Amino acid sequence: MKREDFRAQAAAMDQEHRNRWKLLMATEGEDLDEDGYPTELALERIKAWHLSDKAGWIEFVHNLWHLAEWGWGEAEEDHDWKKGEKVRRFHVSTAGWSGNESLIRAMQDNQMLWSLVWVQARRGGHYVFEIDREIAE
Repeated sequence: MKREDFRAQAAAMDQEHRNRWKLLMATEGEDLDEDGYPTELALERIKAWHLSDKAGWIEFVHNLWHLAEWGWGEAEEDHDWKKGEKVRRFHVSTAGWSGNESLIRAMQDNQMLWSLVWVQARRGGHYVFEIDREIAE
């Protein structure tokens, strides 16, 4: 495949992804059901979220997170290996609640965003995510 063909194919795939994301975001429907669990529509939105909006993705999930006051912490912290740089780090725990675990699975299904923001997972449903400080502002 020629480089130009690859670029054209990548651009077409990106546009298709953006269109799917925009369609899902425009679709009317609730993000949480009557029991506080994420709906299929919300999970599909998370899976299709475009990589250009890391902060929006994290914020969307945070707004759906059950027991966020206990299981969701965020702070500006030092970058692990870039001296003098800061990141916005999110410490998240599912509390064993299946709705939160569904959110994590949907995030994992968005492989591109997951690979860009996921830092760590620990036994017991504990996760660490981070985004550049500039993106978070």
